[in-house]
Amino acid sequence: MKTLFVVLIGFVLSAGAQDMQHQPQGNQIRGPGQGVGANLGWFNDMTRFRGNANADHDAWLRDLKAWRAERWTRMGYDDAEYRRPEFQWMHRNFVSPQVMVEERTLFDVTTGQWTVDRYLDDLEKRYGGIDSVLLWPVYPNIGIDNRNQWDLARDLPGGPEAFRRMVGDFHRRGVKVLLPTMAWDNGTRDPGMPHWKATAELMAELGVDGVNGDTFGGVPRAYRVASDATGHPVMFEPEGAPSDEALMWNDAGWDYWSYGFQPTASRQKWLEPRHLSHICDRWARDKTDDLQNAFFNGIGYVSWENIWGIWNQITDRDAEALRRVAAVERQFADLLVSKDWEPFVPVMQSGVFATKFPGNGVTLYLFVNRNEYDVDGEQIELPDGLRYYDVWHGKEIKPYWRRSDRGVFIEFPMEAHGYGALLVVDPGTEVAGLSAYLAKMAELTKTPLASYSHEWHFLPQKLMEIAPTKPAASAPEGMVKIPSDPWYEFKVTGIEIEGEAWVGLDVQYPWEDSPRRGHDHRMGIDSFYIDKYPVTNAEFKKFMDASGYKPSDAHNFLRDWKADEPNKPVTWVSLEDASAYAKWAGKRLPHEWEWQYAAQGMDGRTYPWGNEWKDSAVPAQDTSRELTGPADVTAHPEGASPFGVMDMVGNVWQWTDEYVDDHTRAAIVRGGSYYRPQNSIWYFPNTYKLGEHGKYLLMAPSKDRAGTLGFRCAMDAAVDGRAAQ
Repeated sequence: MKTLFVVLIGFVLSAGAQDMQHQPQGNQIRGPGQGVGANLGWFNDMTRFRGNANADHDAWLRDLKAWRAERWTRMGYDDAEYRRPEFQWMHRNFVSPQVMVEERTLFDVTTGQWTVDRYLDDLEKRYGGIDSVLLWPVYPNIGIDNRNQWDLARDLPGGPEAFRRMVGDFHRRGVKVLLPTMAWDNGTRDPGMPHWKATAELMAELGVDGVNGDTFGGVPRAYRVASDATGHPVMFEPEGAPSDEALMWNDAGWDYWSYGFQPTASRQKWLEPRHLSHICDRWARDKTDDLQNAFFNGIGYVSWENIWGIWNQITDRDAEALRRVAAVERQFADLLVSKDWEPFVPVMQSGVFATKFPGNGVTLYLFVNRNEYDVDGEQIELPDGLRYYDVWHGKEIKPYWRRSDRGVFIEFPMEAHGYGALLVVDPGTEVAGLSAYLAKMAELTKTPLASYSHEWHFLPQKLMEIAPTKPAASAPEGMVKIPSDPWYEFKVTGIEIEGEAWVGLDVQYPWEDSPRRGHDHRMGIDSFYIDKYPVTNAEFKKFMDASGYKPSDAHNFLRDWKADEPNKPVTWVSLEDASAYAKWAGKRLPHEWEWQYAAQGMDGRTYPWGNEWKDSAVPAQDTSRELTGPADVTAHPEGASPFGVMDMVGNVWQWTDEYVDDHTRAAIVRGGSYYRPQNSIWYFPNTYKLGEHGKYLLMAPSKDRAGTLGFRCAMDAAVDGRAAQ
């Protein structure tokens, strides 16, 4: 959703700017010596050898201070929100992942319990832990039916009560909790009130600490007012950096930045040092640019790894860098909000950049080495007569060479693409806890970052087994025999909205060496039987009556079942519910390739009835905000497949295979449904084409069940017509 924040941003943010040489470009401020009017990115890289960050520093700083003073006037700036006691935690909120609620380390489907400690222990071990977490229960599954963003949060296992306990588990570990809100969700169920009121009420009900405004370039003030009215005020963090005016009630925000060789400074932090931006580039496999720019500004980082069910793990080297960056920022958080902070202070080494954060009797300097080689020796010149501590490596520095009347040179090493931190202490000033911190950092930095692997790996997936059935010698009632095919071309593409052609996207079939979007495999398929129609309400009721089946997680189970609609496909059934029915019936769920073969036949057609679209073969689409319900399974005989299998596409999605990796479970759903919510590109993609499938993230039955998702069963066929003995 990043692209929504770059269009016209330069025009919007520069409106009313002064006629001066040095000004922000969008949300980034280029440093001195980088050339007036030069672009970020490739041009900056090409001409970086000419840049001298010390050359016009004084003029650059003077211009930026004048620009800031004018912006404060134009904004009518009031810092009241940043003085509120309930939001002071945000000033120390440096590491904040977005995590899918489907994340397997966070929820155990076998016990039905949130596993907060397991999740946090993993992050502490790998990169030093987090300060807050953005829990994500909405996209990409939203839109498979008409449940809106607030419904999906309340559909989480155990309901609001269990969610509040989970929030308490995070709080016990010192971690704040955020939930998202989506302005684009205007095609699902109408909440019956303005979005800001519905969001404020949900946040109060669930006891969370903040709201992430998905695709917002600043959460509107109406959300602030509505949240305060509940008596449970929360902080706001838009996905896009807020406008200057919105800075007054958006305590934080995400930053999607363009990078050149030189780092850049944060426009929002320059205007309000207590505003905590978080650098986000979720698809980056190398996090060096993100982490160095965050450290240079003394701001936060979005440590996002589970991206819509696609695992993008932080490499070992970047994870260790994040551990050390966060350790410095957490220790000196009070200095990082200094109103007198100054990026691009003059330094002595080419390719090294530093920022100063003055405090009461102490000053912190944060350094980044943008070079591809180690840099040692003199780094910065400072006044004499002070105490100097290398707070990255955890040792006191004793300057050995003095310049008369000018100061001393401070020496310390920095790794290639590495970091440095210097604490300067005035005479007579004592820094509480400094000795223990230095000892901690000395131990932490014993091993160079270069010793850690920077290699990225995708996460392999496993297809969950579907147990075979007892083979049948002839077609059971209501089933169709599908003949064998020794050379079936199984060709299918995942239709996920994001992820492009990433390795790790979609699923990994047993014959593939990695997950990927596109699949093309010639395979043999044995003869089998498949239900002529999806399982109906009447058939599922027989199962319920005969077996006494009661799911342990019953929320949303058969939510729309009606006794007077026996011939409609059963919906609001989870993968577990469908599997239980199939087992009772002596059947099983079909593998996806069996489902596609039964729908497509041997000629690779686009739709079950042929290659041309036919309106009469499927139910009319429902684009309303309420579910009208599926059609009877017998209502559209023109939709028959070459083998006579009915209702394969356009009525309800149908469960097939389940895939798992260490962090996510997902099911492949086939056939599409009649329901198509409008007004947003972010709803669950629908498709009737047989060469396309949907990937539906799994968490727990309460959330997985959907009003447009049903199933049909399959059964193994006996070889040569002989049933197993």
